[in-house]
Amino acid sequence: MRRQLEVPYIDQTENWPTGCESVSAVMALNYLGVDIPVDDFIQNHLPKEKMSFKDPQEMKPAAGGQSAATELICKEYDMIIGEGPDPDVHFAGSPYEEDSFGCYSGVIVKAMNSALRAADAPFEAFRADGADTAELMDSIDRGLPVIYWTSLDLKPTVTGPHWYLRGTDRLFTWISNEHCMLLAGYDTERDTLIFNDPWHAHGTVDISRELSEQRHGEQMQRAVMLKKL
Repeated sequence: MRRQLEVPYIDQTENWPTGCESVSAVMALNYLGVDIPVDDFIQNHLPKEKMSFKDPQEMKPAAGGQSAATELICKEYDMIIGEGPDPDVHFAGSPYEEDSFGCYSGVIVKAMNSALRAADAPFEAFRADGADTAELMDSIDRGLPVIYWTSLDLKPTVTGPHWYLRGTDRLFTWISNEHCMLLAGYDTERDTLIFNDPWHAHGTVDISRELSEQRHGEQMQRAVMLKKL
């Protein structure tokens, strides 16, 4: 059985190089009938905070935690790069800038609910971190897409870089190759999940459920679901 929601597609690549979370959220909002442009969402609803990068000469390796393989693949990521926000509270940087990072479900829930309230739309976003695939497929059955954290082009994720949460001595570790897509369907015969992937005009893509779950797990199974009020 194949079930696919007809969600309008938006490509992030040219205008919002690190805006996958915002573009995925806006695709979902547009599908729900909320006529909001991506720039409006980013500028008026998305909580953002700049990164404060150290001079490259001052950067230092983070302590422990890296496998030899990871250090060999991407040694420069095992680095404390400065200070910045908690990505569950603020987007780290700006979706308009290539050297920014991104955000997690807490930020997108806040931004989507702000946009939904502004449009007086009868829906609410909520965090669904840790929800299994069957729960996410149930959302599709109810006609509601899911914002889904995964990796860019489904590549393996990489641990690091690291930064201090602003104003504290707490060290935060980013999981690189982070990406966000909109789960818009599934195909039980092919054992695939169907996504609107905003990166490089990929459009609507079928990805094996096994690989999707693997990369989703590497990003701590972060997701945002919607409910009708």
